[in-house]
Amino acid sequence: MLSSVCRQALGQFKLGRQNRQLIFCPNRLISKKMASSPKRTKLEAGERDDVLSPLKKAGWTMVEGRDAIYKEFLFKDFNEAFGFMTRVAIQADKMDHHPEWFNVYNKVQITLSTHDYSGLSHRDVTLANFVEKCANK
Repeated sequence: MLSSVCRQALGQFKLGRQNRQLIFCPNRLISKKMASSPKRTKLEAGERDDVLSPLKKAGWTMVEGRDAIYKEFLFKDFNEAFGFMTRVAIQADKMDHHPEWFNVYNKVQITLSTHDYSGLSHRDVTLANFVEKCANK
């Protein structure tokens, strides 16, 4: 049973690459593993076509020499491009999964791959789908 001080100080934080629930109590710290976001597993050969097909139709391409996907986005101006990047950055940070990207004026180039697996994972697909929603707003 937690004291009222502990219950009031209950918080959720990210520790490294793991979502954990931290409970701060006087003279002790209780840590519990929380449910994680999208699967952090490399895409299996049998599922790649199914999950990548909609992204390829939307203009994503495979990166030559890497297990990664890439797309270039063009916007009206820098403010629109930067707003798009900000929305993606907030979601990427929540997912603890960050894109490789490059921006010049109204152009944003994004490459997605999971470095822990040296290849594409479910997180890349989830983030790419979110990127598409942001770009189409």
